[in-house]
Amino acid sequence: MASALVMGLTACSVDGPVTGPDAGDKTPQISEDVVQGELLVRFDARVSDILDKAGLTRSGASSSRTRSGVLSVDEILELVDGYEIERVFPVDVRTEDKARKEGLHLWYIVRFSDEHPVEQVAANLSKLGEVSRVEYNRTLKRATEKKAVPLTVEKLRELAPQSTAAFNDPLLGDQWHLVNNGDLRPTKFIKGADVNVEKAWELSTGDPSIIVAVLDEGVDVTHPDLKASMWVNEDEIWKSHEDNDGNGYAGDVHGYNFVGKSGVITVSNKYDSGHGSHVAGVIAATNNNGLGISSIAGGNASQPGVKIMSCQIFSGMYAGTVLEEVRAIKYAADNGAVILQCSWGYISGAANPYEWTPQYSTDEEWEMYNVLERKALDYFVHNAGSPDGVIEGGLAIFAGGNEAAPAASYPAAYPDFVSVAATAGDFTPAVYTNYGPGTTISAPGGDQDYYWDYVDDEHMIGEIGCILSTLPFHVSESGYGYMEGTSMACPHVSGVAALGLSYAAKLKRHFKADEFKALLYETSTPIDQYMSGKKQYKKYVIDLFESAPLMSYSLNGYKGGMGHGQINAYALLKAIEGAGVEMTFPNLYVAEGGQTTALPSMYMDGNTFTVTVSDTSIATAEIVDGKMVVKGLKEGQTEASVTGSRTDRFVITVRESAKGNGWL
Repeated sequence: MASALVMGLTACSVDGPVTGPDAGDKTPQISEDVVQGELLVRFDARVSDILDKAGLTRSGASSSRTRSGVLSVDEILELVDGYEIERVFPVDVRTEDKARKEGLHLWYIVRFSDEHPVEQVAANLSKLGEVSRVEYNRTLKRATEKKAVPLTVEKLRELAPQSTAAFNDPLLGDQWHLVNNGDLRPTKFIKGADVNVEKAWELSTGDPSIIVAVLDEGVDVTHPDLKASMWVNEDEIWKSHEDNDGNGYAGDVHGYNFVGKSGVITVSNKYDSGHGSHVAGVIAATNNNGLGISSIAGGNASQPGVKIMSCQIFSGMYAGTVLEEVRAIKYAADNGAVILQCSWGYISGAANPYEWTPQYSTDEEWEMYNVLERKALDYFVHNAGSPDGVIEGGLAIFAGGNEAAPAASYPAAYPDFVSVAATAGDFTPAVYTNYGPGTTISAPGGDQDYYWDYVDDEHMIGEIGCILSTLPFHVSESGYGYMEGTSMACPHVSGVAALGLSYAAKLKRHFKADEFKALLYETSTPIDQYMSGKKQYKKYVIDLFESAPLMSYSLNGYKGGMGHGQINAYALLKAIEGAGVEMTFPNLYVAEGGQTTALPSMYMDGNTFTVTVSDTSIATAEIVDGKMVVKGLKEGQTEASVTGSRTDRFVITVRESAKGNGWL
């Protein structure tokens, strides 16, 4: 089967088996995307201590072992050449307890010579009582070689900053998906058919405490419109080969390149499309800097916006695997991301079999064949954020797929995640978008085929109807260009969600992830009134006007199939004002002889803060550069209070077993 990430002008996809074994079997069915010489193995919890004693608590190329310590497993694997085993998820000292609670410490990657049939090794391991699950490691490949449509340098130079726009970014006037005044040629744009962000910017333009993990190609961390919006791991060292912060990854300053196994994010490998940078620009390109584009949550001249964490799971011709994908998901949760931006997924089970290889059609089917993937996503949804922060839990946001299928693809279609369909600049469904069951919300994704009748000296085809965003300079000489797809609709929802959480941080409001997700849906703009009549389009071909026939499809079938409606930034922010709960300063835990820090400004207003500790023989606290620094002196508990715009009382607990990260 073809297995693929659909990049560039489409959403992204990976392939998997259509049929498989009974639920009781331990291994899925073999398919062509399976990586030879590798297996993902989940051990039974009863042998956890044995694995730990074998020195397998670490992960990475330098941490693999040639024995698991489980005799029955080692006996089988001694028969295959080059046997190595390592933990799937590296130990992060801050979150290891949570990982063990979720059972993630029981998953291992086993490598052996590819001369031995992977299905035979899988079958042998599956017979062992010490092994509870075996999965094939599958390759994620491209399904299309389509590239972005670059914006020419000449066109960029013609555009002067717009004094009447919300920001002075010269390309904002062409970003109908952000601010649609209905005045762009051709006349297929409707005023307001955007994400309604212009009024929302009056309330918030983003907050750097909100981190969005972009699981995609690498993000261009040096792009002049992106570099100020990149997440920075202050405890790491650029290009270091040492894991300086103990999170299991070396040199991860702006994220991690899971394909290259390096902290260096790449964007210029052969066949890189610029997709990751394009997605990141929609969310958080720097606003009001007189340069390039505007974004949904990229801040303004006086206030930095949300931060982008680049979790690179694709790298040009070097495809990632399920192993890299699940590592990236857990990494995002462990390092502060609260939104998982995923412009990829499997081919919809309802896709036309003459054009595609249909895959999962039900929740049960996806769960059966993707246990490790599901466990990693569960970990993010349940463990990202903080019970004392803006959001408890994480939001996993997926592109719904580009097969024009009457059902969303997986994982998007799974109820725990946000599934995004794509619209054009008049609220109509994009020609390619999936819709129907599993679709939860819509957003602008562009529709090049719909804008076939717009051609002038600057726009050879209908790219004006696509999404304009940032690109690496080797892809576009100007650093900007157009793409389309549900993979472009997806970051609009991620960006609006990030903007909403930024406003919640400003208001000191706390939400559970499910509560916030419900607000996204409840505040969306109804668009069913646009689902009537016929929509005409022409398929993209080189000689478009002379050879391409005019085609059409009925919009009536999309009624009720585009989710709750189109994402609406302003309505979301206004709803946040009366929702959630007020944040108060939390209780703190600190190790005896250790220290932890907290930020009072997260919980109350004020320019200066004071802190008082009742029993200073147990702990001390002081305000240093706006941060509260708490030191544990001896085991015990003491009351304390912090004062800014109000006074909050809290408890400091000192325990020998606390890890010094604020949590018991």
